[in-house]
Amino acid sequence: MEAPHDTERTQSLKGKIVDVKKGAPTAHVSIDIGGQTVTASITNESADELKLEKGKTAYAIIKATSVMAAVD
Repeated sequence: MEAPHDTERTQSLKGKIVDVKKGAPTAHVSIDIGGQTVTASITNESADELKLEKGKTAYAIIKATSVMAAVD
C-alpha cells in the first residue's frame, strides 16, 4: 500500500486496523502504529467506501490546526 498523496497533510503513519466501531453517524477506526493506537473519527460512508476492517493496512493521516495539552 502506497501512502496517500495529499499536499495538505502534515503527517501520515502506516499501521494495522485493530478495531472499527460504527456509530451514528461516525465510525471510530483504531490503528496500531508501532505499539501505539491512534483512533480516527470518520463518517460511516467513508469507512464503507474504504472497506476498512480489522487487520487491514491503513494510514492515520494527521492534520491539526492546534494541539492542546492537559494534566491529571
